[in-house]
Amino acid sequence: GLVGSEMCIRDSCEAGAFPSRIAPSANLCFHARCPCRQRRYNPRVGRILLGVLIAHKELALTSAVALLSGGLDSQLAVRLVQQQGIEVLGLYFSSVFNAAPKDGGPPSAVKAASALTLKLETVDISTGQIELLKDPPHGLGSAANPCIDCHMLMLKIAAGRMRETGAAFLVTGEVLGQRPMSQRRHALDLIDRETGLEGLILRPLSARHLAETTAENEGLIDRLRLEAIRGRSRTRQMALAEKFGLSDYPSPAGGCLLTDPGFAHRIFDLLDHNTLDLDNARLLKAGRHYRLGPRTKAVTGRNEAENYEIESLAIEGDLFLFLDDAPGPTTLLRGEKTDDYIETAARLTARASRARSADLAVVRVSEAPGPGAGGHTIEVTPASDELAALFSINR
Repeated sequence: GLVGSEMCIRDSCEAGAFPSRIAPSANLCFHARCPCRQRRYNPRVGRILLGVLIAHKELALTSAVALLSGGLDSQLAVRLVQQQGIEVLGLYFSSVFNAAPKDGGPPSAVKAASALTLKLETVDISTGQIELLKDPPHGLGSAANPCIDCHMLMLKIAAGRMRETGAAFLVTGEVLGQRPMSQRRHALDLIDRETGLEGLILRPLSARHLAETTAENEGLIDRLRLEAIRGRSRTRQMALAEKFGLSDYPSPAGGCLLTDPGFAHRIFDLLDHNTLDLDNARLLKAGRHYRLGPRTKAVTGRNEAENYEIESLAIEGDLFLFLDDAPGPTTLLRGEKTDDYIETAARLTARASRARSADLAVVRVSEAPGPGAGGHTIEVTPASDELAALFSINR
């Protein structure tokens, strides 16, 4: 019947295909003129047959859930699966620890989803990551990055969506040997085993170096059309990007701030003082940070944009310090508000202002930022470089 309907049933149709329950090892091509050149497709007969098959549930499109960061590897992984006729739902995991896009636009995953024409869902995992940082079962990488545990967290969430949507498997852009902590063969096997997802995670870029997944064994995915990439070279990925017309993607490093040594130093400071929570984590991205006491920090803006960011991240009980009569930073004081801590924060504020060379500077202390904020003023000597270094937790 299929041949009579002039549909291509060649196993590896170059035009893209839909897995079939009628012939599990075959793919049905629905393109108007199949490059396989076996037969010309009859649109009218094809539409009628497809409608009948779907109506009788004899044909169902296989779907998968993909972890989509927006990086090139995750985009390629999705495209390799899509070209085999798999419908893909993308999951983007947002976090307070994600680096902001350099162009100030939306996350790379949003742009990638548009280019890949797939539905994208966003899940915030900030709270989960904070708990992992406090006690990472599989340890940290070279900075404050609990990569293995974080990846397990994302896969467990993705597995939940897989079950809810009836998807057949998960897709990731991992490359064997690309990252020293989480993408070694031992780590990949560990992740599969401890998440209970053995056989359900397809890694299209390195699939031919790894054990066959359930999707491959059941004929939903043709293993020979997947890749055999390993290591840190990007040569093959760049070639695939050109082939698939993918040109909008970020650099391969820098997406997670937990891998940055300077940012990690700030994380460890919060952990050392038992103050790592969501509000304090949000504040880590902006300004210069100073530890004034076990539960007290001052954060000083380095430019106008950071001043506004710091002001927007204030919570109840925070104080603001700034100069009324000279350009300078906004400083946020969080924690205990003793006279000594307020004076030190004021001196650090004056040091970062145009009044840093003055003998004395007048600094306003207020519960609200900006002109007309009220509060009171104190007169202080701008802090020396030595004093600033003593309290600094910047690197």
